[in-house]
Amino acid sequence: MSKSENAYKTIGEVVKILDLKSKKEGQLPTHTLRYWEKEFKQIKPIKINNRRYYSIKQVEMIKLRKFLIKNEGMSILGVKNILNAKNYKLENINTYSLNAKYHKMNLKKRTRNILDK
Repeated sequence: MSKSENAYKTIGEVVKILDLKSKKEGQLPTHTLRYWEKEFKQIKPIKINNRRYYSIKQVEMIKLRKFLIKNEGMSILGVKNILNAKNYKLENINTYSLNAKYHKMNLKKRTRNILDK
C-alpha cells in the first residue's frame, strides 16, 4: 500500500524528494532540513509525537529554497532577502542570481587587480 501524493511527508521522505546528499554513505541528511527550518520561518512542519510532517505546500517551499541555495549558489541570507522582497516574483530569481554572480565576478577581478599591483 503506497501513500497518496497529497499525504503529509516525513522528514526522511522530504530529504529523498529533494535528493539531498550526505557525506556519510547510507545516511539521510535530515540535519540540513532541520537547519533550514530554523533559518526560514516559513517552513513549519506539523509535529506529532516529536515527528515532523510536511504538507505538499511546505515541500514546494523547501524545493525552491534548495534550488536557490544548491543550484544557484546563493547564501541563506541572499535567499531570505529575495523571498522577503516586496516585489518578489518567481521569474525574478534568475535576474537576482545573475546579478549576484556578476557582482561576485567583479569582486574577484578587483581583488586580482589589487594583488597584481
